Amino acid sequence: MSQADQTTTHFGFETVPEAEKAGRVQGVFGSVASKYDIMNDVMSMGIHRIWKDAMMDWLAPRPGQKLLDVAGGTGDISFRFLDRAGAGHATVCDLTEPMLVEGRKRAEADKMADQLDWVVGDAMALPFEDNTFDVYTISFGIRNVTRPQEALNEAYRVLKPGGRLMVLEFSQIPNDMMQKAYDLYSFNVIPRMGQAIANDRDSYQYLVESIRKFPDQDTFLAMLRKAGFENAKYRNLTMGIAALHSGWKL
Repeated sequence: MSQADQTTTHFGFETVPEAEKAGRVQGVFGSVASKYDIMNDVMSMGIHRIWKDAMMDWLAPRPGQKLLDVAGGTGDISFRFLDRAGAGHATVCDLTEPMLVEGRKRAEADKMADQLDWVVGDAMALPFEDNTFDVYTISFGIRNVTRPQEALNEAYRVLKPGGRLMVLEFSQIPNDMMQKAYDLYSFNVIPRMGQAIANDRDSYQYLVESIRKFPDQDTFLAMLRKAGFENAKYRNLTMGIAALHSGWKL
């Protein structure tokens, strides 16, 4: 039995062998792919769009930059990046092929086809050479990775010297009362929305649980530094419901 088979991790609140997690995550996102964009709007009341715009504001894409957007799903971040950069290139990389298939159907994908690549790949073992990209982004994806530290190490590897990492992820609200109110909403409302809109309660139950299992802002910041990123810092969004982490390969 391999080490990965013996080692366990979390899948939401469930403990599973590490070797099983990627397949389960693929199952979740394969199941919800066709409804993923509309569910993001419903779950966040549209606020995820503001968060993604805030990510682009801090990132400030420049013409000619090469982006790798990991767990890039249906292309939201890549489309925004290319729109801001003007001239540039984006590679959307995702473990779940149905998500990429949905992304290719979007009007922006057709319009930006010459500037886009769609690649099936694992965040912990990226199919790219060292020092390839100017920017690495991962948006609401790193909490689904079996070993997030390995994903950050890979981000560092594929970035060029001077390249930048930016992570947008659900996080922890520093205020306990606010966190409890948010938990009540998350656990009682979001799985029901998943049932009503995507006919899939279990996948959205997992998504809510996975947010609770993800490290808080300062713990995750330390993981960026461990991977080698410098000038690492974060900004809370909407009281800490989400957070943006930034780091540089210097």
